[in-house]
Amino acid sequence: MAEYDFRQIEKKWQKYWKENKIYKVEVDTSKPKYYVLDMFPYPSGAGLHVGHPLGYIASDIVSRYKRLKGYNVLHPMGFDAFGLPAEQYAIQTGQHPAITTEQNISRYKEQLDNIGFSFDWDKEVQTSNPNYYKWTQWIFLQLFHSWYNKATDKAEPIEELISLFEKEGNQNLEAACDEDTPSFTAEAWKAMSEDEQQHMLLKYRLTYVSDTVVNWCPELGTVLANDEVKDGYSERGGFPVERRKMRQWMMRITAYADRLLSGLEKVDWSDSLKEMQRNWIGKSYGCELDFKVKDSDIVLTAFTTRPDTIYGVTYVTLAPEHELISQLTTDEQKAEVEAYVEVAKNRSERDRMADVKTVSGVFTGSYVINPINGEEIPLWVADYVLAGYGTGVVMAVPSSDDRDFRFAKHFNLPIRMVIEGTDNMEDPTEKKHGKMINSDFLNGMESTDAIKAVNERAEKEGVGKPKVNYRMRDAVFSRQRYWGEPVPMYFKDGVPQPLNTEELPLNLPAIDEYKPTPTGEPPLGRATDWKYNNQYEYELTTMPGWAGSSWYHFRYMDPHNEDEVVSKTKQSYWENVDLYIGGTEHATGHLLYSRFWTKFLYDRGYITVDEPYKKLVNQGMIQGVSNFVYRVSGENKYVSYNLRKEYKTTAMYVDVNIVHDGKLDIEAFKQWRPDAADAEFVLEDNAYLCGSEVEKMSKSKFNVVNPDDVIKQYGADTLRMYEMFLGPLEQSKPWNTNGIDGVYKFLRKLWRLFYNDNGELVLNNEKATEAELKILHKTIKKAQDDIENLSFNTSVSSFMICVNELTSLKCHKKEVLQELVLILSPYAPHIAEELWSVLGNTGSISQASFPTYDEKYLIEEAHEYPISVNGKVRAKMKFGLDVPKDEIEKEVLASEQVQKWTQGKAPKRVIIVPKKIVNIVV
Repeated sequence: MAEYDFRQIEKKWQKYWKENKIYKVEVDTSKPKYYVLDMFPYPSGAGLHVGHPLGYIASDIVSRYKRLKGYNVLHPMGFDAFGLPAEQYAIQTGQHPAITTEQNISRYKEQLDNIGFSFDWDKEVQTSNPNYYKWTQWIFLQLFHSWYNKATDKAEPIEELISLFEKEGNQNLEAACDEDTPSFTAEAWKAMSEDEQQHMLLKYRLTYVSDTVVNWCPELGTVLANDEVKDGYSERGGFPVERRKMRQWMMRITAYADRLLSGLEKVDWSDSLKEMQRNWIGKSYGCELDFKVKDSDIVLTAFTTRPDTIYGVTYVTLAPEHELISQLTTDEQKAEVEAYVEVAKNRSERDRMADVKTVSGVFTGSYVINPINGEEIPLWVADYVLAGYGTGVVMAVPSSDDRDFRFAKHFNLPIRMVIEGTDNMEDPTEKKHGKMINSDFLNGMESTDAIKAVNERAEKEGVGKPKVNYRMRDAVFSRQRYWGEPVPMYFKDGVPQPLNTEELPLNLPAIDEYKPTPTGEPPLGRATDWKYNNQYEYELTTMPGWAGSSWYHFRYMDPHNEDEVVSKTKQSYWENVDLYIGGTEHATGHLLYSRFWTKFLYDRGYITVDEPYKKLVNQGMIQGVSNFVYRVSGENKYVSYNLRKEYKTTAMYVDVNIVHDGKLDIEAFKQWRPDAADAEFVLEDNAYLCGSEVEKMSKSKFNVVNPDDVIKQYGADTLRMYEMFLGPLEQSKPWNTNGIDGVYKFLRKLWRLFYNDNGELVLNNEKATEAELKILHKTIKKAQDDIENLSFNTSVSSFMICVNELTSLKCHKKEVLQELVLILSPYAPHIAEELWSVLGNTGSISQASFPTYDEKYLIEEAHEYPISVNGKVRAKMKFGLDVPKDEIEKEVLASEQVQKWTQGKAPKRVIIVPKKIVNIVV
């Protein structure tokens, strides 16, 4: 083959891999295992842009490398196939979401195959396939049939809880349960009706029905998670979102809060990612204090981590969602409070937490009593108080909390110093230590002692108790959508009843439209003849997107098992994921939920590990480079970038695919924008230069680069290597098509080590020289170390240096090139397979072994020193590593090049840094 024809080569080897199932993997106890996984992609209609494969390429390099190192590698791919986009398209067009999803998956798979990934497609899973979601439903049922025993610190079968109730009631029980769970005896339990017992069990089950405040989007007809809402609007579509109390299925993830925290010590994740999880869980130690409402029987309970500041409380604040606001608001304040609450409660908790500077609130007209000193203090409503944290009631201490301070200043409320040293009221900070003042029994106490004293007094007087609190709340599990897993429950006389395992899967029924019913029921309310035993109503909500993605890592191990979620044999072999790669956007959603489900399955004995992912790496984002043209206001005229300030212009996005080296293809632009067909273009140096800006890739910015286009022009191997070459995996970096040509030239240069310009094979069997072996073994070590450390960008550079040096030495020796092709194969598998066969090998290169480097070729015998004269490098000289400094200095000063720059003058100083540089100061 005369030229490097990447199109022919890549199609040839992709066909070979597929037909021969090269990447198919099964349990093989004779080999060590390695499990590499990418975060579950959602198959959108737009397909992949060049930013999407970044993490996939990295994981594929590791997978290929580990195979060459003798590991049995599991590297699967599948699709998180349920979701709102397909449902919205179905609502607009009437087309079943399954059709859209299937088309999108087909497109994704085609693109992934074109990039040359080593996925075992026999292990593909799709969350929307009934064979898969049967087991998602099965896990849901196991959660329903389980409770959390705090005494044993694990989930246990609900039958064991019932047995305890029958023997001794719940009075001595340590269990995760609802806050309002009453105490009862065994006799009281037995006296309950069956319905009463079932309602009581719901207070303990790990999945349960509850009325809770959610983000409701009327336009989308569904509940949204906090991360799907921004500034009171849905991220998808920009529709208004309101906070509404609705009946929802919940997951009791809070039962696992402590284990989710402690488990972080066992995994190899970044400190920043672990900290995000810790903050989301938000464990804090404090006290619940009761504030009685003046002239009322109502008592408001506030959680605080600093009960020692009780004498600094000058007002109490309620969350806008608090259910007692209407009762606590006086007639005079009613209109103002209702108006404020209507706006405030519909802001998402995420926005309210992020908005640290805005001050807003309203006085209810009521007062509460400080439980320690009996002082009357005003009761306010403010949206900086969250219903989901603590009790939705805050005892405000302006002298030691920034938000309380700004609120008090804004509304002219008292600010009382309670800790010695916090008299700088322009910058209040919470003091962990210091002496208490302005109190009747805390004067002079250190904070830790004061906290203990207040806790003891509050508990003794019945106005408070110590409390461990978590910011994390139980997870809302219901979605008012069609395109999701049906919840395997029905209702009998209002009591939720589970399906039997043999009745799974509960399939999605056919419906006439994919939007809520006219009466407001979820889309499943449109199903006809869809009842359990033709009698009882099924649950009409579906599961959230995170349900199917919380356990998929285990199903990949055993995707065709019809009898269990995963066989113990296969799960015991593969254990859990060794390397997981994906974006930081999943840090507090998917990762917490999947860890929760893994720990639950472990507790119940279905798997052998309690953490799903050993090592996790967040890849950075490949950003787009947006291009702009400049239209003169009021005219059909466009001026080049450097001339734009001479006119009154408007910057307009232009498709990056018609901009080359910063210059606009004017004819292509006229076709792209027909209104510019007769436009005037003011050029500079006979070209129209565009402006540019680095931004997120987006169709609206016309800066999306399709990998198909890159592959068509340069090939998949060039794309793979270029994405790695852009920079460290974890960092974000801009895509610049102008730089890709260097990688393409490198692969053609590699090709020339095998073929000459006439297309003749120039390989030979000559013995490698020591210089060639030094180049090769240095590169082998570099490639191995870089993959182990996930430093892929520096490997690409080392390959380029290696090929350049071998080209300079005119090296065409099989002994050297065979090893080079092997270490390059994880990065550029297509050209590596072709050259592997050219070298006379049979079978796939992926079945070979990664070469080992020999230390003797890494030992440097000499170093080439840059010679600097007065700060500028003027020469280079090589010296043996054992040559003493005085000899080096003598030879350097005697050399003609150095004497030319010193002009025969005696140097003031000569500084020799061993194996670095020689500095001469004249």
